[in-house]
Amino acid sequence: MTLSFPNPSRSFDATKSRVRFWGYDSAIEISFFLETGALRKLSPESSGTETGILDAFDAARERIYEVAETMYLRSRKTSCAYVLSAEDF
Repeated sequence: MTLSFPNPSRSFDATKSRVRFWGYDSAIEISFFLETGALRKLSPESSGTETGILDAFDAARERIYEVAETMYLRSRKTSCAYVLSAEDF
């Protein structure tokens, strides 16, 4: 089975300045964290507010999912949480 993203939920973690979202490999939930630096690279015009960050995530969701899936497939089953940074895009 491949990684899927059936749950569009995401949340902003202001203390670590990143967005958390989830993917699923069968019944296993995989946590992903997207650093705001990556979002600034994907959407430089977005504001730094929580709403702006989440809107930028939504606008780049497909690209973010592609990178998350690539990262997951490269190191499959070695972690249940992955951090995506600007260098990954």
